[in-house]
Amino acid sequence: MDTAFVLTISDGVAAGTREDASGDALAERLAGLGYTVERGVVPDDLSAIVAQVEAQAGQCRLLVSTGGTGLGPRDVTPQALQQMLDYEIPGFGEVMRAAGRRATPMADLSRSLAGVRGRSLLVAVPGSPSGATESLDALVPLLAHALETLGGHTQHASVDDGPRASGDAPTDRDPP
Repeated sequence: MDTAFVLTISDGVAAGTREDASGDALAERLAGLGYTVERGVVPDDLSAIVAQVEAQAGQCRLLVSTGGTGLGPRDVTPQALQQMLDYEIPGFGEVMRAAGRRATPMADLSRSLAGVRGRSLLVAVPGSPSGATESLDALVPLLAHALETLGGHTQHASVDDGPRASGDAPTDRDPP
């Protein structure tokens, strides 16, 4: 099965003053889905987020970050990921907010998002344990097909069939 990297983005967790409940919940859920799970923690700092995601995105097929998707001044996860994405998958953010809306109307304030970097899927979910797991659960029906497609396993083309639709050759950011 694929490797998933869970990145907790939290000043408190990074400083050791707060428990990583969201990261723990996501790691448990992903392991239950059959993923090999690796973990990391960074503070709510744009450059730290970018550095960790750059280091991990090429090593895993799925990177799920938790935290930093709100409206606060230190909530910079979406800005960090957007500058690194090859393209965004708007429907994933919509699905996550729709699932959260069942629990709270405040879900629409989340800036959760997902997108692609190389052949890796990057997903940013809220920092609360319930918001994180609700968001991941909403995506579970889509993950296998998304990762399969990103890996080049489609009915209409494979990675070896030639250039991508955009005309670009595979990049060095594509995981093995």
